[in-house]
Amino acid sequence: MKTAIQFGAGNIGRGFIGGLLSQSGYKVVFADIVNEIIDKLNSEKEYKIFIVDENTEIQTIKNVAGVHTLDDGLMDVAEEAEVITTAVGPNVLPKIAPNIAKCIKRRREKGINSFLNIIACKNKVKASDSLRDAVLEFLSDEDKEYLSEFVGFPNSVVDRIVPPRNPENNDDLLTVRVEPFYEWIVDKAGFKGGIPEIQGMTVTDNLPAYVERKLFTLNTGHAITAYLGKAMGYQTIRSSISDPTIYNYFKSAMEESGAALVKTYGFDPEAHSNYINKIINRFKNPYLDDSVDRVGREPLRKLSRNDRLIKPLMMALEYGIDPENLIVGAAAAFTFNNNDDPQAAELQTRIKNNGITNTVAEVTGLEGHPRIVDRIVEAYQKMKNR
Repeated sequence: MKTAIQFGAGNIGRGFIGGLLSQSGYKVVFADIVNEIIDKLNSEKEYKIFIVDENTEIQTIKNVAGVHTLDDGLMDVAEEAEVITTAVGPNVLPKIAPNIAKCIKRRREKGINSFLNIIACKNKVKASDSLRDAVLEFLSDEDKEYLSEFVGFPNSVVDRIVPPRNPENNDDLLTVRVEPFYEWIVDKAGFKGGIPEIQGMTVTDNLPAYVERKLFTLNTGHAITAYLGKAMGYQTIRSSISDPTIYNYFKSAMEESGAALVKTYGFDPEAHSNYINKIINRFKNPYLDDSVDRVGREPLRKLSRNDRLIKPLMMALEYGIDPENLIVGAAAAFTFNNNDDPQAAELQTRIKNNGITNTVAEVTGLEGHPRIVDRIVEAYQKMKNR
């Protein structure tokens, strides 16, 4: 049986990527630091995915195991692996790089000349490239030559809503709830050797278009809904988008970013409009209600120049599109306050110490665009006064 390593045994790792790998005939070994989950995977050797909508489907994912990320047993699994995937936060990717480097070194030392492809499945542009750069720092020149010949790092874009586990459902620790919709699109050019046959994985020659379509539609809309919802006192995405005011801002912002994406990548306008409507229905799925605090977490990252709030705003401006509603969405992010989120706490501290105008300019990287900064600040002040 083919072997795959999945770094990250959380909800996305189990409910999305790990599930697809198992259904494609792989033995999936989850590498994680949570001993409780690792022990459960090794004792049960299977878990369930609930695909929830009007009609719930239950999938049983088999041929799974677990290993602690720092355990030397990971190296033994790496000798057999054809694919390594990751479903960890962007800040965690550099932390698993030394372990992946050890896997590559072990394969070279053992004279393993089969190909290995490592795919970082995260909402970050060129995440696999970033992981590759981090891995290279821990390799000798000999290891780097081996990597260049036998190890691929194809970039990808992933899309599936997988809310956190709710203990009130009395589910088994490993059980995951997911929506029916998913996309996993991978850059064809990044593979080494033949492309692995993985059910549900789509390869493309134009990954940047799909990365930005997803990031600046679904992720932009998700963030705006969360930040406006938080500002207006809602606790969940579904309750937020059910508010007519939030819905109108969200829909209009998606149309602004959508018009820019259509002009940039030549998407069919009608098809993109249908994509937006599909996202709206996904947010309204009553079986997948997610919290605004979880979706809005890490606002400093999400407000950075090339992420989901500022980049589509600037793309719209380039094409003469007034990003009025995207500006409101960005302004709402600056009101986000959650004491359990270090970035949210830091953002509010910076606003208090440096003022809102300086903070907006610094966080967004828009120092050279004072008019846009002023418009974000103006929208922010209106929200605070309201």
